[in-house]
Amino acid sequence: MNKLQLNGAEILIECLLEQGVDTIFGFPGGRVIPIYDALYKYKDKINHYLTSHEQGASHAADGYARSTGKVGVCLATSGPGATNLVTGIATAYMDSSPMVAITGNVPVPMLGKDSFQEVDITGITMPITKHNFIVKDVNELAETVRQAFHIARSDRPGPVLIDIPSDIQTASCNFSAKTPLAAVRESTRITPQKLNEAAELIHAAKRPLIYTGGGVIASEASAELCEFAAILGAPVCVSAMGIGGFPSSNEMHVGMIGMHGTAVANTLATECDFLIAIGARFSDRVVNNANGFASGAKVLHIDIDAAEIDKNICTAYSIVGDVKKVLSLLNPLLKKQDCTEWKNRVSELKAKYPNVQREASGALEGQYVIQRLSALAADKAIFVTDVGQHQMWACLNLQIEEPRKFITSGGLGTMGFGLGAAVGAAVANPGVPVINIAGDGCFRMNSIELATAVEYDLPVIEVVINNHVLGMVRQWQKLFFGKRYSATSLHGKVTDFVKLSEAYGAVAFNVTTPEEVDDAILKALALKKPCVINCEIGQDESVFPMVPLGKGVGQFILKEAE
Repeated sequence: MNKLQLNGAEILIECLLEQGVDTIFGFPGGRVIPIYDALYKYKDKINHYLTSHEQGASHAADGYARSTGKVGVCLATSGPGATNLVTGIATAYMDSSPMVAITGNVPVPMLGKDSFQEVDITGITMPITKHNFIVKDVNELAETVRQAFHIARSDRPGPVLIDIPSDIQTASCNFSAKTPLAAVRESTRITPQKLNEAAELIHAAKRPLIYTGGGVIASEASAELCEFAAILGAPVCVSAMGIGGFPSSNEMHVGMIGMHGTAVANTLATECDFLIAIGARFSDRVVNNANGFASGAKVLHIDIDAAEIDKNICTAYSIVGDVKKVLSLLNPLLKKQDCTEWKNRVSELKAKYPNVQREASGALEGQYVIQRLSALAADKAIFVTDVGQHQMWACLNLQIEEPRKFITSGGLGTMGFGLGAAVGAAVANPGVPVINIAGDGCFRMNSIELATAVEYDLPVIEVVINNHVLGMVRQWQKLFFGKRYSATSLHGKVTDFVKLSEAYGAVAFNVTTPEEVDDAILKALALKKPCVINCEIGQDESVFPMVPLGKGVGQFILKEAE
């Protein structure tokens, strides 16, 4: 194989191309100028998207990854550039999103001397990455990059950071291209005995409930999950990360489970005799109180990460392995189950706790806006959310039929995530409208990324559910803190979001009544360019159902006390 004499920056770009990377999100600075110089030379092969802030770059790489399953890549300089990536890296880590973050640093001889714009970014990100590297020898750079991508995409996906001192970027060595390593997904622990024993437990169940998470989507196992549910005749509930892994229109879909889960899903969790968790991690927002979660049921847990087994909920049985592999081997072992009585109970609960369609008249409600977004755009758009009440309304009201059509910050709950992630998803899916559902608090954090969407003419629609308060915190203050609304009012000198959006170059709509909603959505979709729809709603609209902190999932509140 021919060897080339290249500098470190060129080796980095060659390795990115080797890994199939054609898109990078980043922001330049002094310690990555050699990398940006190399990007200039390779501009016909790699597209660089300049975001407005490094955090926006990390969220864009994350959105790119979640909407495609590919590894997202972001790039920043040393010091504050690197630390600005940290929230985005942590967000990707909590939600198992494959990302490679590349940072520059001071020259190797200057490390550890408090040099200008120096931080120990590998030390800072150690707890929030699958692995991280600092490259101190240019001869090790190529293999480090290859290893980083292999780690990011293998087993349970996640972010990896590569820190490259600036002198390593300019130093030269021989380079030889290599074929990328295929991603590895854990399957060595999936044995015939394990599968047969799991099948026996499933056959003994009378009231099975399937609970799925983001692992189904990461594993590309939606088809196998649908087959599994059909054989069992079992209802399926999802975590926020699992939305889209099982079609919302399927008659056995019962919605999200947990703190803001549907009354149907939470009730079934208290009544089932067998809970099958697939690619889910029993987070506290799902379980709430371990003693009050599926306490009458045996639990079968299927997950690629052995560390998740028995971590939050004790299981009767578990299979460690890639979800797609497990289900593809388990499904042929199963017999069609007759759960007529259990199915009737599901139907009874759905009739008792219907998902109410909000009114098209009177005061504008956030839930009405999201229900109309679902009706008008769910078959053609990718949905992203920021974090707060609007996020929970989206989880409860959007009808998502396919994987990777719903992107949200689940584990970290990152306000400001949505618009950057929407930019990444739009870049990854040319021509597909990407709708970010945000609150006004989140929009105040990330509106600068409108400039990015406008610069690249991306079909991103920002829908701001604007109640002029930090709604979720206010809801807690109202219910549990005696209505002491401390620091949650955003009234003050209110920013005009329409004028702000227009200043960035986006098309903006102001919506104050239900009658205006459809028109604004349809116009924004037709424009196929960056748009903002500011929806003015009341400050006291709350998210229900809700399970109070520390209560079991069956102890949900359906509405505020009179």
